[in-house]
Amino acid sequence: MAGTINKVILIGHLGDAIKMHYFEGGNAIGRFPLATNETYTNRQTGERISNTEWHNIVVRNKLAEICEKYLSKGDKVYVEGRIKNRQYEVDGQKRYTTEIQVQDMTFLSTKKDPNAPDKSPIEPVQSHKESFQTGPDTAISSDDDLPF
Repeated sequence: MAGTINKVILIGHLGDAIKMHYFEGGNAIGRFPLATNETYTNRQTGERISNTEWHNIVVRNKLAEICEKYLSKGDKVYVEGRIKNRQYEVDGQKRYTTEIQVQDMTFLSTKKDPNAPDKSPIEPVQSHKESFQTGPDTAISSDDDLPF
């Protein structure tokens, strides 16, 4: 194989609120922990064991602002991105961290408005991908002329 790939796909729950940092020029970074769970049964004891892995998630700019507005602790999300290891210094000591830098995200659970009269669940569709835009070439027809 000539090339390499760095791609991560996670589905998990937010462990805390998004912590935002804004820069001059309008750029922003949001950070939050994401928990993924693994549950299995121990063959020898029959006991169900659950392990939780924590991932450091980084979102940027417009996606970070959308996450801050619509996500809160406990919400379920689908995240696609890449692994990034970085080094920083605290009180003269080098520290290392592994982060997931998000390139695409879909909200799988949404906040419900407590004042809303409708009690039906909201469709879990909230993606940051730009590929779902419709234009004059991709207009959706209301005619039901499907072959099945």
